[in-house]
Amino acid sequence: MRRGVALLAACAFVGAASIALAQPLPAVGTVEVAFTPWDDAEGLILRSLREARRSVRMQAYILSSRTIAAALQEAQSRGVDVRILADREMAEQSDHSLVPLLAAAGIPVRLETRYSVAHNKVMVIDSEGDQPLVLTGSYNYTWSAQARNAENLLALRGNLALAEAYRINWQRHWDEAQPYAGVSLSGGSARRDSERKAAQSPCAFLTGAEKRLLAGECKLH
Repeated sequence: MRRGVALLAACAFVGAASIALAQPLPAVGTVEVAFTPWDDAEGLILRSLREARRSVRMQAYILSSRTIAAALQEAQSRGVDVRILADREMAEQSDHSLVPLLAAAGIPVRLETRYSVAHNKVMVIDSEGDQPLVLTGSYNYTWSAQARNAENLLALRGNLALAEAYRINWQRHWDEAQPYAGVSLSGGSARRDSERKAAQSPCAFLTGAEKRLLAGECKLH
């Protein structure tokens, strides 16, 4: 009995020893918070993407918001280096995932396969500059997260050490993830070609009503 207890204790010690302790980081910069459904968390994300100048590093469990997908495509179109990490199961099996369309539009995408669930919801924006931005929280990149769910989103600006920690963690996940190879879309190659052409427009993912609301940004008349 004692040997069994000792063995369990030893295993627990070894497991704990392999997990790094969290290191405190300086509390600098600014913090903005949004709580849905009362606050406009999606608007905070869209504003942040519009202000991106160099890079966007994204980790998504599910990405089905047309407006966020359009903002990512628009950022890429003006020269921002956009890259997306996504949960493999949600990206390949969800009927609502926009990851296939973003990949078809030329945004580099990799799928996380090592973990039971890749549940991070993170954007690291312009980590190379002196005013990096980290967006994180429970908020999924979906319409429901804004309109139906109780979620939170933090925007952490100007904390270089924090942004670098998130960037390093993102890179670690990126290095071990699998390149997105595409999924079979109904309609074969003709359907894929149609999706690829549609993805060229920054507003390709918006509904008619959403395009009218964002007429200025989409340059619609």
